[in-house]
Amino acid sequence: MPWKETDVRSERIRFVVEAVRGEETMRALCGRYGISRKTGYKWLRRFESVGSLGCLEERSRRPLRSPRQTVPEIEDRVVALRQQYGWGSRKLHCLLKREGIELGRATIGRILQRRGLIGSSKRSRPAVQRFERARPNELVQMDFKGPYALDNGSACLPLSLVDDHSRFALALAPLSSNHGVKVQRVLEGSFERYGLPEAMLVDHGTPWWSSTNGHGLTRLGVFLIRQGVRLVYSGIGHPQTQGKVERFHQTLAVWLRHHGTPGTRRGFQEALTSFRREYNEVRPHEALGLETPSQHYRPSRRRYQSNPPRWEYPAGAEVRQLVHNGCLYEAGRYHFVCHALADRRVRLERFDERILISYRQMLIRELDTTTGKSRSILEPYGPTGHGNGGGPTVLRTSGPPPRDC
Repeated sequence: MPWKETDVRSERIRFVVEAVRGEETMRALCGRYGISRKTGYKWLRRFESVGSLGCLEERSRRPLRSPRQTVPEIEDRVVALRQQYGWGSRKLHCLLKREGIELGRATIGRILQRRGLIGSSKRSRPAVQRFERARPNELVQMDFKGPYALDNGSACLPLSLVDDHSRFALALAPLSSNHGVKVQRVLEGSFERYGLPEAMLVDHGTPWWSSTNGHGLTRLGVFLIRQGVRLVYSGIGHPQTQGKVERFHQTLAVWLRHHGTPGTRRGFQEALTSFRREYNEVRPHEALGLETPSQHYRPSRRRYQSNPPRWEYPAGAEVRQLVHNGCLYEAGRYHFVCHALADRRVRLERFDERILISYRQMLIRELDTTTGKSRSILEPYGPTGHGNGGGPTVLRTSGPPPRDC
């Protein structure tokens, strides 16, 4: 039987923690989690063999070896010839053959495509099925467009918030940078006007992802979590995950080319305001049956709270407050948890000489109390399934909390 689809990794981690504690039989535990005993023993053995909860991520099915893959030196030669002559695979095939390199035209084409030197050789087919959320405010896609150069030498980065169901543009703001404080102001304005979405879809970029924090959390992410908004991260190297906001940006680019790209920030403010009004209320949208986004959007009933109530952990849970730089003081040591959670209350769950640390309902970090090392257990994974985060953090053993733990 399958794991719950809400958060497979979190379910596995919770399962292994309870299995290690041994407070109930494996049969009963697997039944409660809705999985077979074979599956349960599989993940328990993997944890026991590796000794870390980080091993509970689904492993890549990519082969360890690709004996038929073109060696890097030949790929580099293909790229060099392409850059020198600008020719396609047919002519490059002839040049390589003269040099004694036997490489098929299809392989050459794939190399050029992989290196970004040509577009896809396959023509896109019309989508036979469109994927969208069932109702407004169930998911909002957020991303930047640009940057656009301004006349004074600075740049403009339009920030877009697009409702997944209706394609309604909740916000389109000409920011000067992607600083989290500026983004939060835009979000606050949108939330006050339209209410809170259930979830927000973002990529692994600034300011909503940090490579140094557990689960990539930033202060902006914590702001959203405190409002009860669930964070959803797109796949690394898969911009199509945010297809609706990407398509929105394509429409914006065409509009700016037609009307002229402004050279000042004030000009961008006026232009983006006009575009957003036209996009939401005038422009027929093919995915909406030639109706407008405003005809399909309704504000959320969940209201924004500038000072949300304190989160209550389960009764009897061990709750600790992190210090000012996001570290946990435990057994005479300061252990790094997450910069963005500085001074926040977190939950500690102890098992097998380890501590599982969570913020609200989000699993953050695994701490090995015997070695003094901690690691993020929910790092981003790319198309190949290999983690892009860093390794375990080595911690100091005594003295006052270090500047960066």
